[in-house]
Amino acid sequence: MPSEMSLEPFFTRLWDDYTAMTPQAIRIHDALVADGETIVNDHVAFRTFDRGPIRLADLEPHLMALGYTRLEPYDFEAKKLHAWGYLPPQENQPRVFLSELKCRELSAPAQRIIDELVAQIDPTRVASPEVMWAGRLWQAPTWAEYQTLAEESEYAAWLSIIGLRANHFTISVNHLRRHDTLEKLLARVESLGLSINASGGRIKGSLEVLLEQASTLADRMPFTFSGGRIEEIPTCYYEFARRYPDADGRLYQGFVAASADRIFESTDAKPDHAG
Repeated sequence: MPSEMSLEPFFTRLWDDYTAMTPQAIRIHDALVADGETIVNDHVAFRTFDRGPIRLADLEPHLMALGYTRLEPYDFEAKKLHAWGYLPPQENQPRVFLSELKCRELSAPAQRIIDELVAQIDPTRVASPEVMWAGRLWQAPTWAEYQTLAEESEYAAWLSIIGLRANHFTISVNHLRRHDTLEKLLARVESLGLSINASGGRIKGSLEVLLEQASTLADRMPFTFSGGRIEEIPTCYYEFARRYPDADGRLYQGFVAASADRIFESTDAKPDHAG
């Protein structure tokens, strides 16, 4: 059973870990607060493997212990991912998006690398909610192993060196007053000298699907790989979401797979979609 932790300290610890990897998030957050905005977190997303003791089913109990409930599943065929969206116990709290890589769909060499990583995990660490910001639970892969994974799955390569932590936080545009459209918000973000993920368009989704999303390109930091090689790797990014009411007048609560598919590319090592 997961140990108890309340929602506020859980997200505080997540945010502290996330911003240590994502200094741009502090810059954006502070700039908007200086503009007089109130920042509300729409959702947080996590990545994991469907191998070893950190499968989605292993991590999900920590969310359930916080009062979250499953909303609906999502499948990303091209990126070989399975995911669930989760609703918080109260409306003003962040949603959660938890995805896992379908490792069996990778090549045998890539699967061997992942199996060697997850075999190093101490299962007792997974029993604590702190696993959600634990980072890498294994020794760093070699640069060659990272590249092998990256050739098949940017997600796998990212996870192999970054580990378990919030992949992104998300600003709720619905709660902004001055920057109350994604166009206005992206202009403000770019005024800070930051780049926007333009894969599939700067703004993904639409009023028709009840959700608009956009994101920055991930920050980059140097990491030391096994063997001592140091390389600069994409870390995490900041997302922005605007939700629209459905036919019943209730604000849409879910996620749009086609948009999320492009948002994942915010951590691509060689993005060709800066905007």
